[in-house]
Amino acid sequence: MIKSKVIFLFAVMVTTNGLLHAQTSAKDTGKVTIIQDEKVKELLANHIEINAKAPIKGYRIKIHFGADKNKAKEIKADFITKYPDVPAYEKYDQPNFNIRVGDFRTKLEAYKFLKQVQADFPASFLVQDEIEMPKLE
Repeated sequence: MIKSKVIFLFAVMVTTNGLLHAQTSAKDTGKVTIIQDEKVKELLANHIEINAKAPIKGYRIKIHFGADKNKAKEIKADFITKYPDVPAYEKYDQPNFNIRVGDFRTKLEAYKFLKQVQADFPASFLVQDEIEMPKLE
């Protein structure tokens, strides 16, 4: 990830070197004309695409793990009815079915929600995970 950013910045510096011109005249309007190669736009588009696919590290609350698939689905459904605004994820890590909830960017946010959830799911605990991009309000 960092390597792609360094390559991108180096490519931008190389391709724009000598292509940025500012002209001054008696009728200076303060307008700057930027002439850039099309490859700069391509590199920028590639950079944006790569970063969009990059996983976001954050936290979730694991409310259940066990070998019984039906029990896991039951707990997930129970959670969704109690907390409809919080996403729930079901993941199979052989031999266990895991139910993880929430998409928290900070440990503090996750911990606050953990305390709230522990009333209904006392065995729940905090885990670090790759999360979905939180929805902007």
